[in-house]
Amino acid sequence: MTRRHLVTALLVLAVVALFALPLLLDGGTSDYAGTDAAVTEELEAGGYTPWFESVFSPAGEVESGLFALQAALGGGVLGYVLGRLRGRRATAARPGAERADDA
Repeated sequence: MTRRHLVTALLVLAVVALFALPLLLDGGTSDYAGTDAAVTEELEAGGYTPWFESVFSPAGEVESGLFALQAALGGGVLGYVLGRLRGRRATAARPGAERADDA
């Protein structure tokens, strides 16, 4: 195993430990609820009424799936754009290289 692979493996292990240790040390005793739920409770306790009702209120599993789809599409678009920009830069750096768009 090269030094580069060892460093990569140790960094991955450190990131996993960063997320796993707090969960293991807590033991599941925290009353963690998302900020959305906390804010909603505070607003309803203060007498706030929404201006309008939601047009579409999916079930929890569908909502999570839609959120994951949105994140995946955003990541795909970002990856595509960054790849295109890197490809353009690499093509421009080569002497005498033509861009495919110009041909």
